[in-house]
Amino acid sequence: MKYIKETSKSVEQAVTDLQEAVVRHKFGVLHIHNLQETLKKKGVDFPNACQILDICNPQKAKAVLMLDMALNMVLPCRVSVYSEQGITKIGMIRPTAMLKALSNSSELSKIAEDVEKEIVAMINEAL
Repeated sequence: MKYIKETSKSVEQAVTDLQEAVVRHKFGVLHIHNLQETLKKKGVDFPNACQILDICNPQKAKAVLMLDMALNMVLPCRVSVYSEQGITKIGMIRPTAMLKALSNSSELSKIAEDVEKEIVAMINEAL
């Protein structure tokens, strides 16, 4: 269900490179959640850097929502860049696996496959 790759880059550099790959694939970054920073503001000292990118392709999102509006709860797609034991990782929950748990639609399955293929390519380009 998870797709996770390791990189020798820092979290910050991997986030920058991922953002560039997202644009090349005609997706957009809607927001970046800096989990470590957010927790620190709440008084929680968390040792691992973690930035979560909300990414979206508007045409794919519209297609999903036209078939099943309730799937707005799993949009946008999220890609995490984080450190664990000193190693930077980039990962996501596979859209195909998530959709399989939520729908039997072959049309939605095809969209999820296309989106997953694109996001895997983005992650691999950012390594």
